[in-house]
Amino acid sequence: GQNRIMLCALLLFSSYEAPVDKPKAAVEMPELVRRYSTDRQALEGFYFIDSAESRLKRIEDFSKDWLGQLKTVDFDGLDQSGKIDYVLLRNENEYLIKKAGFERARAKQTQELLPFAPKIIGLEEARWKVLPVDPEKAAGELDSLAKEIKEQRRKLQEAMDKAKDKPKPVSPELAFRASNEAKELSATFEKWFKHYDGFKPLFTWWCRKPYEAAKKELDDYAKFLKETVAGVKEGEDDPLIGDPIGKEELQAELDHEMIPYSLDELIKIAEREYAWCEAEMKKASREMGFKDDWRKALEKVKNLHAEPGEQDNLVADQAREAIAFLDKNDLVTIEPLARETWRVDMMDAKQQRSLPFAAYGGQKMLVSFPLDSMDHETKLMSLRGNNIHFTRAITQHELIPGHHLQGYMAQRYKSYRQVFSTPFFGEGWALYWEFLLYEMGFPRGPEDKIGMLFWRMHRAARIVVSLSFHLGKMKPQEMIDYLVEKVGHERWTATSEVRRFIGGQYSPLYQCAYMIGGLQLRALFKEFSKNPSPAPLDSHESSKNPSPAPLDSHESSKNPSPAPLDSH
Repeated sequence: GQNRIMLCALLLFSSYEAPVDKPKAAVEMPELVRRYSTDRQALEGFYFIDSAESRLKRIEDFSKDWLGQLKTVDFDGLDQSGKIDYVLLRNENEYLIKKAGFERARAKQTQELLPFAPKIIGLEEARWKVLPVDPEKAAGELDSLAKEIKEQRRKLQEAMDKAKDKPKPVSPELAFRASNEAKELSATFEKWFKHYDGFKPLFTWWCRKPYEAAKKELDDYAKFLKETVAGVKEGEDDPLIGDPIGKEELQAELDHEMIPYSLDELIKIAEREYAWCEAEMKKASREMGFKDDWRKALEKVKNLHAEPGEQDNLVADQAREAIAFLDKNDLVTIEPLARETWRVDMMDAKQQRSLPFAAYGGQKMLVSFPLDSMDHETKLMSLRGNNIHFTRAITQHELIPGHHLQGYMAQRYKSYRQVFSTPFFGEGWALYWEFLLYEMGFPRGPEDKIGMLFWRMHRAARIVVSLSFHLGKMKPQEMIDYLVEKVGHERWTATSEVRRFIGGQYSPLYQCAYMIGGLQLRALFKEFSKNPSPAPLDSHESSKNPSPAPLDSHESSKNPSPAPLDSH
């Protein structure tokens, strides 16, 4: 009856129904979230073809089922932690439904360029279902597929020839995306063929030649889309081509991240933070004897770099220095194993094309520095971008108290919430510590201040350029120019940064998450330091639209210096 225990995650394989006269059993939300996470991994691992309608439909149905399960949970009977889990789980599934709709719309955009895609996907999906394959029939389908791909390429070439000096019939962005989808289809096609090849001799006898013909046409077409239509030549640097997602999808991303600020408000926050940084830059510049010309001071700092071959030792020393500062000021607990299990790895030239500074790679900081294979100009730009004071600012961001400590703790405390991970906490945590260390005197002098302020300006600028790009207001080259002119980036490092911003490997709000997440954590600390008891989540309806904690404004004070320590 109505008192049935609906959540199978609590009683595996059980169909127990509680007596009507007993109260509804309590739900253990951590176990429910673990079940959800495991089921989702299983689903996404099975339906791995991104553009397949079957995957999108299955994700939608899966999320709707989980939203239905949540409606059976007694929200008011949960403790505070359980209510948080409930809100997170509901929010995640509502987002996945919206995201599937956006992905379906994007798939339709490339459908005209890849009309044969459903046939290839259908072959692989039939294999998933272990349906019998008719070798002779399959050979005919492959022969037709090769002809269809060839004809599609011919028609597109003809349309481009007719256009001549007019705008191309297909935008470079769409062609590049279709090229990548064609490559994925090629990998799927190959997986399908290899499953049967040799194992079923009759299949090989019938299908090998038509498969090879179709595979060649598909690979040639992917190359044609990339090089001829998108204009990206083989052997060149990764292109500065990306797909702006538009205001509607950006808003859906903000809703998912529970960010209560509009896109315009976020850009204004970024501009406000940039102005504060610029004022601080001028102070440091005066200390260095350059008056208010902070760009000259920045130029001097850029040329203070380690000798070739010494960057790994520099980073290690800086990491130990940051840990010692934390210990001396009793700022955070660092468990012994967290202190022990970090190291540094040097990045190769390919990695540095999109990670020109540093990154955290799980127990290790990935470090950029010029390699002997780089041309002279690139070496100089990398040296300047990875100078001593820039590096000192980023080392504590990546290791301790930043991502290494953060990841260590996340794996050990409430690790079941990993499915709800967000860059607004992931990157925001590291930014919060950048704010705090700056104000507590971690910089040893004006050069260190400029190193930290450079990154803080960068965090503000990346909000402007990334959101403006996705709103269609800024092109990649304009983004590069902005980072060079406003922050003082080397053009090589700015180009590498923008390549990552628009490449699709990160969520569209990832670049925004650094500064905004740090400000959120700072505001949260201020709120909790005044009132250590958290406000209860009274109902799942009221928790949908929480009132935002104000983000501290440096402009709200007559004193332009940083906000006091207790606001962090």
